Amino acid sequence: MVAASGPAPIPAAPRSRRLALGAIATGLLMVVLDGSIVTVAMPAIQDDLGFTPAGLSWVVNAYLIAFGSLLLLAGRLGDLIGRRRMFLAGTAAFTAASLLAGAATSPALLIAARFLQGIGSAMASAVGLGILVTLFTEPRERARAIAVFSFTGAAGASIGQVLGGVLTDALNWHWIFFINLPIGIAVLAIAVHVLPRDVGLGLGAGADVFGAVLVTAGLMLGIYTVVKVEEYGWTSGRTLGFGALAAVLLAAFLVRQTTARHPLMPLRIFRSRSVSAANLVQILMVAALFSFQILVALYLQKVLGYGAAGTGLAMLPAAAVIGAVSLGVSARLNARFGERNVLLAGIVLLIGVLALLSRVPVQASYAVDLLPVMLLAGGFGLALPALTALGMSGANEEDAGLASGLFNTTQQIGMALGVAVLSTLAASRTQSLAAGGRPAAEALTGGYRLAFAVGAGLLVIAFGVAFTMLRRPERRAAAEETAADTQAHTQAAVL
Repeated sequence: MVAASGPAPIPAAPRSRRLALGAIATGLLMVVLDGSIVTVAMPAIQDDLGFTPAGLSWVVNAYLIAFGSLLLLAGRLGDLIGRRRMFLAGTAAFTAASLLAGAATSPALLIAARFLQGIGSAMASAVGLGILVTLFTEPRERARAIAVFSFTGAAGASIGQVLGGVLTDALNWHWIFFINLPIGIAVLAIAVHVLPRDVGLGLGAGADVFGAVLVTAGLMLGIYTVVKVEEYGWTSGRTLGFGALAAVLLAAFLVRQTTARHPLMPLRIFRSRSVSAANLVQILMVAALFSFQILVALYLQKVLGYGAAGTGLAMLPAAAVIGAVSLGVSARLNARFGERNVLLAGIVLLIGVLALLSRVPVQASYAVDLLPVMLLAGGFGLALPALTALGMSGANEEDAGLASGLFNTTQQIGMALGVAVLSTLAASRTQSLAAGGRPAAEALTGGYRLAFAVGAGLLVIAFGVAFTMLRRPERRAAAEETAADTQAHTQAAVL
């Protein structure tokens, strides 16, 4: 019998741990696939359901707002009521919402289903990493588990674009949601037997309801404001007013956490330099790489004339090389050179990706201009496992769900910022070039080039943050290890 305040029990059998890893990774893959699979099918959804151009954006925004705003709350609730329970409930909710989305016959119904999908995704994703770090405590095993987990996030987007194109062309857009049903049912069937039965700390250990309202409302309003920037502009009264209100709510939440008897997010988690730096790097990196995951697909379709399936297949080499790197070598490299150094190497490769894309021509050759970019995308496979390990490095077992939820929250904030900043810049540049008489394909390419260049700049900043903020802790750790070795040798010599 495990005490309510104790750590989650760990299955003794390695096979049980591997099955648990498989269930969690597959659940995450389903969520990631759903995020990217929709982008390829958007034109078909618009034609079938009669969405207006502005209304169509809510197929993505409804999901993003619910997902991003609830991750932190779901992560902490997982610590309190049990991470296994939260994962199962979230997976079930996401699967049921996928059925509703696939059967949608009106824009309103699809948007509501997407919002429910976002809630389920937040519940399941927020605690996934927390379960893994309590299951895999040995450093090498944990590194391999994180590599698998990171692969599903890094390569899942590209796989989703391939699958979305194939399903949309071969069947119809409804199947991009129906495909989640067998996957979700399989994940539930396995997870219910292999995930550790943790009872959680109990709601009395951190049920800060007022704090939960503040942070959820602040994140929801903030993400809504950011995703609507392209429509209203950065300096509009609506953007500035909602942005200021979101900032006030989040500031009030932080103040609340310093005074609450049972804070929802104990601020001690930020005492870890690695955790703080990793989350900041992630915001910058994800914001920059939105341009690769989304704008490259738009470039292939709108400029080069690729179809949905062709776009997915064109990006398949990126998924393959990311998988080979993250699953094949990332864990060994992290163990040998340290997560910080591997992260820096990965960011350098990703800077190369966006630097090459910032010079992409209007009449591009796939083999010459795009295939090298897809191969350099292996930097994802280096950077993400290392960054994930650093983001979870300062979490104890009681806060594992919180750290997991925080890491996923900063990922969504980065994505929302990427959508707002890079898509707005691309659209403005395209309009300016078109107004100057440039052909449509050339104007679009010019807009995408600007977004790629700005993304490369964000990655340069991310490199600087990682290089400076992550250096001292590693030096201290190395010094402590050297001191411990010296002491051990001294004691041995005395004996």
